Amino acid sequence: MATALARKAVSTTLTTGIKRQVVDRTAQIIQLTFPQVSVAQQASRKYFAVFVSTVSVLGFLALLGINTLLAQDAFKLSNLKVEAKMVADQRDAITRSIDAHSAPEALAAAATALGMKPSETPIFLNLPTSGEVTRG
Repeated sequence: MATALARKAVSTTLTTGIKRQVVDRTAQIIQLTFPQVSVAQQASRKYFAVFVSTVSVLGFLALLGINTLLAQDAFKLSNLKVEAKMVADQRDAITRSIDAHSAPEALAAAATALGMKPSETPIFLNLPTSGEVTRG
């Protein structure tokens, strides 16, 4: 039993040693992947990050301004469409009024009010034939 415990202790020590070697080698590879940066390089990276952030913020503000202007134009367009609809409705109302005043019944009533009388013997001009006047 003592030998089994000794074997287990040796096995554990070897496993721990192998794990330690793997961890150390991994740490060396990671350090080689990311080289050491000096204080001046860190400062220049800081200023670059500030510059990129500032440019991004200004770009977003410009986009916000453009979108706001486009939204205002959309409201203007909507108002102009409503106004154009009102003008078209007014034009239609005026056209209907003109049509009502120029209807034959309205013209006959206006002529009678002015003292005109309907013709007893109407005269028709027949142009397509020979251009002669026909009494009717």
